Amino acid sequence: MREFDSELPERITAPNTHSRPLPPYRGILAVDAKDFTGRPAIQHESVSRAVPNLLETALARADLRDLWDDRKFPATTGDGYVFGFDPARMPFVIHPLLLTLQDVLTDYNVLSHGAAPIRLRASLHIGPLPETGDEFGGNGTPRNDTHRLLDSQPVKAVLASHKESITHVAAILSDRCYEDAVASGYTGRHTDYFVETAATVDNKRFSQRAWIYVPQPSGPLYEGPEPADADAIQESPREAGRPPESDGTQGRHVRNSAPNGNINTGTLHGGQSVGNYHVAGDHVEGNKAGRVRGFQGDQVRGDKYQGRQ
Repeated sequence: MREFDSELPERITAPNTHSRPLPPYRGILAVDAKDFTGRPAIQHESVSRAVPNLLETALARADLRDLWDDRKFPATTGDGYVFGFDPARMPFVIHPLLLTLQDVLTDYNVLSHGAAPIRLRASLHIGPLPETGDEFGGNGTPRNDTHRLLDSQPVKAVLASHKESITHVAAILSDRCYEDAVASGYTGRHTDYFVETAATVDNKRFSQRAWIYVPQPSGPLYEGPEPADADAIQESPREAGRPPESDGTQGRHVRNSAPNGNINTGTLHGGQSVGNYHVAGDHVEGNKAGRVRGFQGDQVRGDKYQGRQ
């Protein structure tokens, strides 16, 4: 019988068979270059090398050089980069690092002499991940979710709709990251800078509550649809074949203007619902339960007709 030169791989551990200590909790930062695959092949290697260099420069400028020197399970993704760090430093990674990264990319793109600029999506998450010290370290659900957030529609839509000469970074935070580092008050950025969204990925069974943050916005930010409240879902009078009941707004004429959006004219009966609308270039179907915030203009929350006479 032929002897094998090496031992078989370690047996895969079955889950929920006995208790084990959790791996260390780590903050995770992943970044991805916009439109990488659409670039000419001659640019791919240069962009792949530039992304970690830009991250290192931003960390140094933000007085966070130690996070780069002590980074855990670092890896290039071809069009991006990912590494883990001490989760206690998460507030500093959110701010000032993301704002500093925006400034670094602005400087880099101005000096790129006409080449296609580098614009980055960033995702942040917190969770337990093993540290094996080799290329297999850092694998686990939190790592997977970080990359799913990075590929989600809301953060892609932001970079697609904001001006490429102004907005170079768009970030998405997991709900846990937001609750632990932002809502708790530890991050030096007010909560109004962060926009709640539903993070979904095309052709993937992934949907999570998340938060969009853009250090230098140049367009509107979209808050994705919130989970439907079963108690609030009722059959409309028209669908039930009954005449609509008056709620005090029947017969009232409403005038409004909405540049680049819907304009309401005529008589408003009851509430208003919208079957579909466009946000950041993407077609969105469903009830207009979400909210749209624009840092360059007015912010709209809740029922936009509340209190109007």
